[in-house]
Amino acid sequence: MKPCDQPVRSILFVCTGNIFRSVVAEHATKLQQGSNHLYSVGSAGIEAKPQAIHPWIQHYLWKKGVDLSQHVQRKLTRELLEETDLVLAMSRDHQTFIRQEFGIGVPLFRQICAGRDEPILDLHEVHPNWEQDLSLARTYVSSVIDMIWDDVRLLLSKLPHIR
Repeated sequence: MKPCDQPVRSILFVCTGNIFRSVVAEHATKLQQGSNHLYSVGSAGIEAKPQAIHPWIQHYLWKKGVDLSQHVQRKLTRELLEETDLVLAMSRDHQTFIRQEFGIGVPLFRQICAGRDEPILDLHEVHPNWEQDLSLARTYVSSVIDMIWDDVRLLLSKLPHIR
């Protein structure tokens, strides 16, 4: 990661599979920064096992103007970490993994965006039997997308001041 006295120019969002939380943050940031493209934005997963983005996520983001049809999962690597100015973990598990595997401490997404020391949990962490109540699961997924979307607005307003 970059020296602390330089402005942020690149951002990497990290989650588990690179098919939900980090992807939402990546595309929300790309879309909300507009045509300025001041920041290079990406996402990666600590596991990134081959799996498709759930249709709920695709559809909800499509309604927000995001086309995920070209998304390719990416596994987190040392190179990605080293070439990125600001790495944001979506949960504490991701923070722990990055610290243990790469010896780098990174903040939580919500810490930087909203000043809240709280992770954004995956669906199965909140609702282990989510398949039994699809309405509840869908509500949780859309609420996470909306929260990330709103938090990205805060992030973009803070980035010029983050060193």
